[in-house]
Amino acid sequence: MAPDVTSPTPGTGREVALDLGRFITASPSPFHAAAEAVRRLGEAGFTTVDEAGPWPTDDGRYLVVRGGSVVAWATDGGRSPVSGFRVVGAHTDSPNLRVRPRPDTGAAGFRQLGVEVYGGVLLNSWLDRDLGLSGRVAVAGTDGRPELRLFRADEPLLRVPQLAIHLDRTVNSEGLRLDPQAHMVPLWGTGRAEEGDFARFLADRLDVPAGRILGWDVMAHDLTPPALLGTDRSLLAAPRIDNLLSCHAATEAIAALVDGPGPEGGGPVPVVCFFDHEEVGSESASGAGSSMLPTLLERIAGAASLDRDGWFAALAASACLSADGAHATHPNHVGRHEPNHQVAVNAGPVVKHNANVRYATDAVGEALVASAAVAAHVPLQHFVTRGDLPCGSTIGPVTAARLGITTVDVGVAQLSMHSAREMCGADDPASFVALLTEFLRLPSAAVPVAP
Repeated sequence: MAPDVTSPTPGTGREVALDLGRFITASPSPFHAAAEAVRRLGEAGFTTVDEAGPWPTDDGRYLVVRGGSVVAWATDGGRSPVSGFRVVGAHTDSPNLRVRPRPDTGAAGFRQLGVEVYGGVLLNSWLDRDLGLSGRVAVAGTDGRPELRLFRADEPLLRVPQLAIHLDRTVNSEGLRLDPQAHMVPLWGTGRAEEGDFARFLADRLDVPAGRILGWDVMAHDLTPPALLGTDRSLLAAPRIDNLLSCHAATEAIAALVDGPGPEGGGPVPVVCFFDHEEVGSESASGAGSSMLPTLLERIAGAASLDRDGWFAALAASACLSADGAHATHPNHVGRHEPNHQVAVNAGPVVKHNANVRYATDAVGEALVASAAVAAHVPLQHFVTRGDLPCGSTIGPVTAARLGITTVDVGVAQLSMHSAREMCGADDPASFVALLTEFLRLPSAAVPVAP
């Protein structure tokens, strides 16, 4: 039986991995991830600000929520945008299966739920799994105005059955081929599907009349809980490690930072931002490609009475760490990795490089992370993809382009990225929290140029 995620291994830092497991369990959708981050930040003294209301001018700890995205910052303890911003960015979304607007369908005596593939899904990893449903639902309020409700059903409601090997004799020799339109439609009962079944299901779970369901952003999630893995419990297996691990680490980092002693003589403003829609390009109202972060940073600067020139000077003194998963070297596919840049789990955070700027890392950003790593007493690794393979990307280049600030891409090594269930080292989450904490407190974003 898999080890219980609530049973820590003392003295190894793995209690952080176990807390990460609790964060992931609380966050089956981006909206739940945002809510869990807000809950934890609230315990650390952060207050939610309404973007449409008056902006706070007093020093303090604040956060803004927009859909599945959260931005939090602290201006207490002498911190000021005069010294710039230290930003850690991550994302709340993960590849999955999302319920269509008209999902009621079926065939061969089965009721099925129409879904659309979201992001770069490893489709085979969603086969033969018991799946729940989560997200948010728009409901007509009693006054006629719409309101949003978080929705979650941790029950085995859905399953995408694999075709028996007797009906696909070449699957092991020629590989599994899946059509996302035809082969990924989950079952969720027997009988005949009727129009409105899913809306009635939501209405029943939310205890409202079916006619008040206006729309939904609902997705499937794997029900298998996070667990420490291996005879030595040195690995963590869980859904959505990419990129809830980074959201968790950044949440813990800023909470640890603001609860500690304030900077002497002032210091930069620490900011953490968790964006939705990274897995599909970040181009949305709550994505990293939106005006959300630039607007909020400018409002923070304005609250500190910086003029336009002061705002630009604050940006020039700022730096961002884009926190997202990195590829560990796969023991069964070593040849898929760049031979001089092997990456191991439990060996420290990974700085990610790409000459074509699919990652934002440059020498300046690398130097800043190296300084933070020395202060945090954690080693660093380096990832470069093979020259004959395409490279993924992150919010790093998007943020660098939107703000024009030094940005570096760093993450925790993992296997099975974009699977319904991923894996990382059990010691790495603690190292990442330590690194992010030190990055957020870096006094300077400038690296002197030698004469």
